[in-house]
Amino acid sequence: MAQLDVQPKQRSPFWIWIVILLVILGVLFMLWRGCNRSYQPQVLKTVDSDSTHVDTINTATKVAVTQPDWEAVDFELPRSTYDEITDTAILVRGTDKYTIYGLGENILFAEDQSTLQGSADGRLKLISASLQKRFNNAAIGVYGHTDSTGASSTNRILGAQRANAVKEWLISKGGFAEDMISVHSVGEAKPIATNGTESGRQQNRSVEIVAFPADTTKN
Repeated sequence: MAQLDVQPKQRSPFWIWIVILLVILGVLFMLWRGCNRSYQPQVLKTVDSDSTHVDTINTATKVAVTQPDWEAVDFELPRSTYDEITDTAILVRGTDKYTIYGLGENILFAEDQSTLQGSADGRLKLISASLQKRFNNAAIGVYGHTDSTGASSTNRILGAQRANAVKEWLISKGGFAEDMISVHSVGEAKPIATNGTESGRQQNRSVEIVAFPADTTKN
């Protein structure tokens, strides 16, 4: 009987399959990158005499390229008057560069709270109407001030929470664009009166709404 010499079937080395897999992954990656590059959002750039801004197909609000110097606001300016601000609880101050609308924290909030009281609505409506009348498309900063009672870190947090509450009101009820309003927590850092007396501490607890007209944000 003839002897059959049967050799076992040789298997392909495993590294060949690894190379093939890597090649396939590389091809898929290149196809994915090509698809992503093929889509570019449409951007329309326009320049006018008041400001430089970029309008995209999804954004209708004009955004000033140059931001105001928020750190340079002087909260101790002399008081001025606007005819439309009929409530004496609203303190108006300003220069030719910006205007400040000030409200004591006791008018807007309960003690140590950051939720707006119902009585705050009428005052904020007056300020909102004045802003729309005089400072349309202005950059707006909301500052939260506290007295020096308690830890400085706690005061800074409370100042931020109160400023944010006013910002949310201006957006939801005042009709202002969110990207035109910034929040600044001053805390106890810039008192306008002494913190050694109750009356001084009360003056230092406030929320200030500062409006920078668009033409004053340029360098």
